Amino acid sequence: MRRTLLIVLAGGKGSRLDVLTVGRAKPSLPVGGTARLIDVVMSNAANSGLRDVWVVQQYEPHLLNDHLAGGRPWDLDRNQGGLRVLPPYQGAEGEGFASGNADALARQARVIAAFDPEVVIVCSADHLFTLDLAAVDEFHRERDALLTIVTTVLDRSQDPTRHALIDVDDRGRVTGMHDKPDDPPHRLAATEVFAYETKALLGTLAELRRADEPLGDYGDALVPALIDTGRAHAFAHEGYWRDLGTPEAYLDSQLELLRPRSRFRLDDPAWPIISPPVSRVPARIEASAHLDGTWVSPGAVVRGTVVDSIIGPGTVVEAGADVRHSVLMADVKVGAGASVARAVVADGVWIGAEARLGAPNARRPVLVGASRRLAARTEVAAGTHLEPVDDKPLLA
Repeated sequence: MRRTLLIVLAGGKGSRLDVLTVGRAKPSLPVGGTARLIDVVMSNAANSGLRDVWVVQQYEPHLLNDHLAGGRPWDLDRNQGGLRVLPPYQGAEGEGFASGNADALARQARVIAAFDPEVVIVCSADHLFTLDLAAVDEFHRERDALLTIVTTVLDRSQDPTRHALIDVDDRGRVTGMHDKPDDPPHRLAATEVFAYETKALLGTLAELRRADEPLGDYGDALVPALIDTGRAHAFAHEGYWRDLGTPEAYLDSQLELLRPRSRFRLDDPAWPIISPPVSRVPARIEASAHLDGTWVSPGAVVRGTVVDSIIGPGTVVEAGADVRHSVLMADVKVGAGASVARAVVADGVWIGAEARLGAPNARRPVLVGASRRLAARTEVAAGTHLEPVDDKPLLA
């Protein structure tokens, strides 16, 4: 069998999401109410038939580890191969915590070399996308590439200055990279899915270390060095891809799921997003409730109005409350008469009666950190970020 290894980078703090990632790794954030962000890449691996998946962790891994459940939801709890979790460890090359995604690979170099795969595919765990990784593997091998970069054309809603843009010649070879340019030359971006020939990956990392080059992120040294070999190729991804790195993207990408013809589906029978089951009783909808264009998760209770929103497990919306264009995570309580609009509300938040959060047409959403308590008749302006009640890790 082909020895292809998928490495999922899930150790980033997700600082652009601010209060939402205090105490939790970004890949553990919910998507669509019951799934989590890491389920997307894990499901891509399962649907692609990949058997060896390693998850590199660093920041607040507790909740993420609990969710991964040893790989069981994706049939990766195998006697041979399957899921392997790679935390930082004493004795790694470059001890301590990694300073970026390329540095994270370098710190696991000895483990990768010992496994001796033919191809290493690397994905970030903070994007919403569907991709046949087996097709990427085949493309990479057919071209005898040292590096394959999966690319996508950014649409108008995506800011090219936040992405690495890729130059490609008429033969599909990658000729250059512009990492988060101030003046973007085009809109062809790297999706942060890369396939590496293993010897080229490990050899380049070792050379950069010997030259005392700061490894940092992909665009700092690793990818440019491999592009310079002339054996880097672009794999054009024509499906759905979104970076959920900003509050606006995190909220809007989920609200897109509610559309009848959404380009990304969690329940696509041909490519399902697989997630561990939620152990809650069915949702309860009372006679006073009004719902439109809304997903309601197990264990939730709705007595008020909810429009164009996602209601997480165990969340309660009291009678007279109004929730619009928002994502409420697990065990949120919205008091009677309260209004929530264009907001992302983290686990365990209580919103007092007649409180007012956000505005329906605001560009910047309100973010409320976990377990926060908002008093009755509190007013929170659009774009406000409210810290969680403390910075303790979320363990369950």
